[in-house]
Amino acid sequence: MDEEDLLPQRQKPKLRDLSVLGVAELEAYIAELEAEIARTRDEIAVKRRQRGGAESIFSR
Repeated sequence: MDEEDLLPQRQKPKLRDLSVLGVAELEAYIAELEAEIARTRDEIAVKRRQRGGAESIFSR
């Protein structure tokens, strides 16, 4: 077994240094994050619909 096998498969992304960004850059960063949150929520909704459909088929 290698040491790499013991490391977590997913690591938290490193936090971005916000102190070097200006106001406009921070606002753009917020817009990017909000777009990613919306994309993630859409994917959750898709997966819930798929799961609901599968549960309705197999619960009979």
